[in-house]
Amino acid sequence: MMVRVPLDLAALDPEQAAAVKAPRGPVCVLAGAGTGKTRTITHRIGHLVSAGHVKSDQVLAVTFTARAAGEMRSRLRELGLGGDANQVQARTFHAAALRQLKYFWPQIVGDVPWRLLDKKFPIVAQAAHRAGLSSATESVRDLLSEIEWAKGTLIAPEDYPAAVAKHRRETPYDPARIAEAYTAYESLKTTPDGLLLDFDDLLLHTAAALEDYPAVADEFRSRYRSFVVDEYQDVTPLQQRVLDAWLGDRDDLTVVGDANQTIYSFTGATPAFLLDFSRRFPEATVVRLERDYRSTPQVVSLANRVIGAARGRIAGTRLQLIGQRADGPEPVFAEYDDAPAEAAAVAAQIKALIKAGVAAAEIAVLYRINAQSDAYEQALTELGIPYQVRGGEGFFHRAEVRQAMSVLRQAASRDDLPDEARSGNELVTLVKAVLAPVGLTTAEPVGAQAREKWESLVALVRLTEELTATEEDLDLDGLLRELGARAEARHPPTVQGVTLASLHAAKGLEWDAVFLVGLVDGTLPIQHVLSGDGTVSDPAALEEERRLFYVGVTRAREHLRLSWALSRNQGSRRTRRRSRFLNGLVPDDSPASRIAAPVKEKKGGGIRPSCRVCAKPLIGTYATMLGRCRRCPAEMDALLLEALREWRAEKAEALRVREFVIFTDTTLTAIAEQLPADDRALEAIPGIGGKKITEYGADVLAIVASRVRARAQ
Repeated sequence: MMVRVPLDLAALDPEQAAAVKAPRGPVCVLAGAGTGKTRTITHRIGHLVSAGHVKSDQVLAVTFTARAAGEMRSRLRELGLGGDANQVQARTFHAAALRQLKYFWPQIVGDVPWRLLDKKFPIVAQAAHRAGLSSATESVRDLLSEIEWAKGTLIAPEDYPAAVAKHRRETPYDPARIAEAYTAYESLKTTPDGLLLDFDDLLLHTAAALEDYPAVADEFRSRYRSFVVDEYQDVTPLQQRVLDAWLGDRDDLTVVGDANQTIYSFTGATPAFLLDFSRRFPEATVVRLERDYRSTPQVVSLANRVIGAARGRIAGTRLQLIGQRADGPEPVFAEYDDAPAEAAAVAAQIKALIKAGVAAAEIAVLYRINAQSDAYEQALTELGIPYQVRGGEGFFHRAEVRQAMSVLRQAASRDDLPDEARSGNELVTLVKAVLAPVGLTTAEPVGAQAREKWESLVALVRLTEELTATEEDLDLDGLLRELGARAEARHPPTVQGVTLASLHAAKGLEWDAVFLVGLVDGTLPIQHVLSGDGTVSDPAALEEERRLFYVGVTRAREHLRLSWALSRNQGSRRTRRRSRFLNGLVPDDSPASRIAAPVKEKKGGGIRPSCRVCAKPLIGTYATMLGRCRRCPAEMDALLLEALREWRAEKAEALRVREFVIFTDTTLTAIAEQLPADDRALEAIPGIGGKKITEYGADVLAIVASRVRARAQ
């Protein structure tokens, strides 16, 4: 019986309609960023069902993340095609394989028990120990990544060393030792209680069941007749093997992807299957979606220029996006003397956008590595702007940072350290020495997890350098107080805040305003794709870094700002160079096309706050929030501070929240020192934004006014 699906084909553009109405059989949709691919493929499924080519419960749609699968199911429900087991199934590869394996396991293995190994870390740690490798957390995670890459690319343990050489893959340990650990890992999954299967095993066993057992294959292929694969550029050889097993000798397959958004090759993902689709299926219908409905023409134009500079086979498939929205502002480029100035300027610009009506949840700061989040967490905190860190923990919540803080506190409690080692110029040396046993090395380590931990530790050292540069007598105890104040001040809500995310974590998301920050060589592109002299050591990896930049640009709907800093710390030599990916993109009339002017001449938030007593630049959360250097004298009304604390305690109890959620002790101290008389003066205190003024401003100003009157009498 033919099922009528409510399809509004008139609402589709000509290319989308061509993909939807293509004949039954192989279809390849090359879909650029923002071109409506999910709408297109769900309507294609609806068209196939309406035309009687397939029943709704005979369609299996797969993608790579639970979020993407959920979005597809939601769209299918709107068309009356999803929501129960008798309709279209939209799942991740692993979820689909798990469901199938549970059903077919008794037929292929019998009553041998198995369970899903969803936490592989302990087993990999045991395997590392057997191979004589480090069992440190980041080392085990790097080893796990290597095992997952090998299994995803169908490489057995004994073939791993040769495969590493063939792929020119950077490995955290000697390949032979990794192969030994890989072998141990596989053997450890056979236990007296049965088999442990990881997520890759689900795919391997599912493929093997269909390949080796004709009865299983016949039953499955009678159940599912049409397949749709989203984000096809991200499939691994293992996932393609499963897809081939699902298909058999049939060709009712629709794939959707964009080779120029391939950014996960380190996991084994490859766009080769997308690029070779027409060779495998010469009769395939190929449709290019290039009308961009997400971004303004100005953002689209920049995105086209970014990817237009790409080289290699993948670049040959580039899509020329055509913006469909009304005009918007031109992308803004900005160069700063140092990273703290860049972060402060970005935070100030975000505050201006929010004041202009852009929701905080529609703003994102995107960076290449997670360690870069620290400066932006700090800058947003100082301005009282809520934020959330996506795809990772906030800087001071990361395990390696907590560990570093712990060993620094232990060092401070020792009584055998000479005083000269605890302060001044020697403090940085001391911090480096204390952090060395927990992973701080002079050279950047190999391995993504080890490198990420190292970057966080280096960020702590740089912060110490920045603080000692402005406070010559800063000692270890003072440093710990400053770090503690920063950690305490960062309690952002988990929703409705500015998003801080790495470029990888931003894939598939979009915002009204995007800030791409830290765009310098050595960060984007990342240092390990470059040689010591700055030349390219790995051209393929460099192109993936370019694609990562392209993904970042295409996340912006309207506002796009790109920035970089010429030095890491305030007052340091400006030895950095802006990213080579920016060549030819910065307009000649942009201030960023020239060498950055001194900070005092910058506009748009580049000026660091200065002390209201001595006028020197302020460094650190405590000093910035008080509006004065630690050592500068200030008059504080102790009775006012006590009244504010009593009010805060009552308010916190009434709202059932912790006291610091309302105001931190530092903020109350700043109020007691500065005696704000109106909303404008209150908002000038870092940490007090418009929302807090609305909720608490009247109470605070009334308490201040009452105390001022009492003092005048």
